[in-house]
Amino acid sequence: MYKNTIIAPLVGCLIFALMPILLCSQGNFSGGFQSNANFFLRDSLIGADNIPQYDYQLFGAEAWLDLNYSQNGYSAGVRFDLFNNSNLLDPNNSYSGQGIGRWFISKEMEKLGITVGYIYDQIGSGVIFRAFEERPLLIDNALVGARVRYRFNENLNAKVFTGRQRDLFSTTKSIVKGAAIEGFMSFGEESRMHIAPGIGFLNRTLDDETMNKVIGIVKSYIGNERIIPEYNVNLASIYNTLSYKGFTWYLEAAYKSPDIFFDPTAIQTEITGTESLGKYVKENGTLIYTSVSFGKNKLGLTLEAKRTENFNLRVDPTLQRTFGLLNFLPPMNRQNTYRLTSRYSPATQDLSELGFQGDLKYRFSKSFNILLNVSNIADLDSELLYRELYFETLYKHKRTWQLITGIQLQEYNQEIYEVKPEVPNIQSIVPFVDFLYKFNRKKSIRTEIQYMNVQEDIKADSKQDFGDWVFALVELNMAPHWSFVLSDMYNIVPGKSSPTENDGSKILLHYPRADIFYTHDSNRFGLSYVKQVEGIVCTGGICRLEPAFSGVKFSINSTF
Repeated sequence: MYKNTIIAPLVGCLIFALMPILLCSQGNFSGGFQSNANFFLRDSLIGADNIPQYDYQLFGAEAWLDLNYSQNGYSAGVRFDLFNNSNLLDPNNSYSGQGIGRWFISKEMEKLGITVGYIYDQIGSGVIFRAFEERPLLIDNALVGARVRYRFNENLNAKVFTGRQRDLFSTTKSIVKGAAIEGFMSFGEESRMHIAPGIGFLNRTLDDETMNKVIGIVKSYIGNERIIPEYNVNLASIYNTLSYKGFTWYLEAAYKSPDIFFDPTAIQTEITGTESLGKYVKENGTLIYTSVSFGKNKLGLTLEAKRTENFNLRVDPTLQRTFGLLNFLPPMNRQNTYRLTSRYSPATQDLSELGFQGDLKYRFSKSFNILLNVSNIADLDSELLYRELYFETLYKHKRTWQLITGIQLQEYNQEIYEVKPEVPNIQSIVPFVDFLYKFNRKKSIRTEIQYMNVQEDIKADSKQDFGDWVFALVELNMAPHWSFVLSDMYNIVPGKSSPTENDGSKILLHYPRADIFYTHDSNRFGLSYVKQVEGIVCTGGICRLEPAFSGVKFSINSTF
């Protein structure tokens, strides 16, 4: 989409060349290496087919090598990225490329800090700007430019930055610039009350090429649907954290000036008079987010709320899914970790969302505690998008064994989150048990059993989606080196989306997995055989729908 730039490779090579010189002097050198290799085994029965990796490439890999050095207030770093027939960028396609994925040079003085290169940062909670990386989804929207931070005193600091967003091994052409001022104040004789206010600004200016592309899309709009694109969009947010003893309250409000974005629910009228779903609109946006937490003795309580309206912000308005994001909107649901409780996870909606979440933890004793989480997400027209009730108990018997039991009740709008038209909301119940037994300090065994029951789809005369599931796992740990995991996800009552035989009868499928992990010092190696059903994959609150997977995975993680 954008032409490569020669600046990043040259600077990266310069940093690599300087590393031996830097290492000869006294300083701190660190780094890390991460690599994934996938061997694709075609399985048309589960839908693991019809993409290049399964059809003829058969192998895909990714690798990242980080090198960092710091001395006397100076720091520099470089990262090499490699992608060979990778399915991370697009799970339905293949991507190959290699080069310098990041470099930076910075200097910290008494009150002034300067950084140039690839920068990760955010304003407030990130609702108007957040440059971050999520490797499992290949999201890396670092700002390639310059940042200056200045600390006026212990209670007041400011930062300004400008640059272009990273786009794999080049950059986008639109310019981003922003600023923030943050403070800190204490009150009372013992300084038990603190506030940390802040205010931030962001501006994005489209380049001529992107503007012409947008104009080319909207010029066919007729009547009152006609819109005039703007080169600039401006955002502002004000935020504050109030702390008093065990009580913390965070509040942030943000505004976005009128900007063009794609609305999949808007109706477009063609010249012929016919109507179609989805068009570009021009609206301003607002967002309010707050969280309250309280912890004392045995009780922990967290409450969150967020209202979002037309807060789609991208470096290029024509990009969709996870591409070109300039900000991050906090999710309003629990980030579940069990296989079946996390099967239906809601992606944050940036155009219309009103969400609430409450999380309660209570410790009755050192051995027994409970957790209760409730979340409810709807759009601004009060249509339910997601609802969850999650309850969990944990009991520890001395240092010998541990038992976790719980249940999840869930309602999930599959039509919105997975763009599957005219399907009812999925309603599911998931009870689960997690048992850990320690033979000694080095050896332990852990087992999981989970069951998912979904309601009937009356129109289809079958279970919703893929139907009912059972999941079982056994994990054997032999510290400090070995870990072995066996699991199976079995479609015990198939649904309307489950594969069928030639006679139309449903097929009961197993999705087994076997893992071997070896750890030595700061190095971890993993080898896995995996069959994975189609579904939502979430990382850090960002979700996408991924196809089924069948194959062998090998991974390396190393830090030094």
